[in-house]
Amino acid sequence: MYVHNFSKRIRYGETDQMGYLYYGNYALLYEIGRSEAIRSLGLSYREMEAEQKIMMPVISVESRYLAPLKYDDLINIRTILHDVPGKLIHFFHEIYNGENQLCHKAEVKLFFVDMISQKRVSAPTMLVDQLRPYFET
Repeated sequence: MYVHNFSKRIRYGETDQMGYLYYGNYALLYEIGRSEAIRSLGLSYREMEAEQKIMMPVISVESRYLAPLKYDDLINIRTILHDVPGKLIHFFHEIYNGENQLCHKAEVKLFFVDMISQKRVSAPTMLVDQLRPYFET
C-alpha cells in the first residue's frame, strides 16, 4: 500500500459565507493529493503528459462529507493507493482537520490515455516501477 500525506491551509477564498470549505473545492484537494503523491515518487503529471504522452482523465468520483473544514484550518490530505495501477488507477483520499479528525473521504478513479492515439493504455512503466516497492511483501 502506498500512502502520502500533504498539509495545506484552508484559505478565505476557498470558503463559503459560513466559513466552511465550499463543497466544490473538495475535488481540488483530491487533485492536490494526487499530484503531490506522484511528485513524492519523483514523477509529475507534467512529465507524464510532455514526455510520456500519457493523460489521466477522471472517470468517477465518490465523496463523503463527514465534518466541515473551516477557514484557516491546517488540513492533512492523505492519498492512498491499495493496488499497483494497471489500466486504472484508484486513489483513496482522506482529509483530516488540525485535530486529526477525519472530515472527508473520497475515491477517485482515473484511466490512462495515450495522447497521440487517444486510446486507453496501461499505467506507464515509470509509475509502476516507482510504486512496486510499496506493494512487495
